[in-house]
Amino acid sequence: MFRSALAFMKKETVLSAAAALALLSMFLVPPDAQYAGYIDFDTLALLFSLMAVMKGYQRSGLFDRLGGRLLAHVRSTRGLLLALVFLPFISSMVITNDVALITFVPFALIVLRLSGQERLLIPVVVMQTLAANLGSMLTPIGNPQNLYLYSRSGISFGGLCALMAPYVLLSGVCLAAVILVRRPAAVAVAGPGAASPARPPRADRTPLYCTALFALCLLALFDVLPPLAVAAVTLAFLLLCDRPLLRAVDYSLLGTFVAFFIFIGNLGRMDAFRGALSAFISGREELAAVLASQVISNVPAALLLAGFTQDWADLIVGCNLGGLGTLIASMASLISYRQVAGAYPEQRGRYFLCFTAANIALLALLLPIAALL
Repeated sequence: MFRSALAFMKKETVLSAAAALALLSMFLVPPDAQYAGYIDFDTLALLFSLMAVMKGYQRSGLFDRLGGRLLAHVRSTRGLLLALVFLPFISSMVITNDVALITFVPFALIVLRLSGQERLLIPVVVMQTLAANLGSMLTPIGNPQNLYLYSRSGISFGGLCALMAPYVLLSGVCLAAVILVRRPAAVAVAGPGAASPARPPRADRTPLYCTALFALCLLALFDVLPPLAVAAVTLAFLLLCDRPLLRAVDYSLLGTFVAFFIFIGNLGRMDAFRGALSAFISGREELAAVLASQVISNVPAALLLAGFTQDWADLIVGCNLGGLGTLIASMASLISYRQVAGAYPEQRGRYFLCFTAANIALLALLLPIAALL
């Protein structure tokens, strides 16, 4: 039993840490009726619905097929790199950074092997990871911290997009510049069927009902429908029609949110701690979010700091830029690392060094710009 618990904590490090903090805080602030007010049920409901929808799209192979069709037109290493890097950059704005990396990193590993370009493995996956994290900054549904802060702050959809657009555009230009300065070489990429193995023909209705559920999610984002109602519809539909998809939802992320809600709610009731943290954060929201993200990652940083400031714009920018830096600054980055470590264990050290150097360089570029804007 001890080994099982240890294995679980190793696998779900962030959830375990969040649960430990929540339990510790419960000794200091015993559970009472106010606990119910800690939980942002609208954020949890929308996050659950979006995760279910994106898992459905991913399972159907839709993203693989779209990417394969794009790559069928590639004729040079420059075109190959642009396609592989900007697929996650653009798609993460809609399907989240996690889903973009889960989908397109394995896809890239296959394509690079088929085209004889495995020497590009490390730079491609590092740039894909940067691209997914940076592209996801643009929209409220691009990553979990944006979704939470969008819901919590009351900022409009367009307002958040406008706030993050300069950083996303500059990031895209930087990624494109790094690729375009490379000397192109001819490359032959097999058709989409080779990059993404053909699935047996069947009447797969998953994309159809996922699109309908995604439309409901968008209506909830724009405050047309209540998020809890959308989650109830999603849950009922999947219980009746697609239980495997229901099991594929990342419940550990939902659990992490709940644990941090409890921890932060209890901290807010400790006057001395609340005063000290609020005083430290005040006027330093961007820097505090970036620094906290390097240690606990940017989603927990958003959950923690949101309870101690009202400067939502700086906090949103800081939590997004905070995804750059260490390997755990954005938990989505671990997805890429695990894919590379699993397929090419001998490349782990080189990947880590290249990843860290590229992240620090981009963070050093974007942070001063954030201070000026």
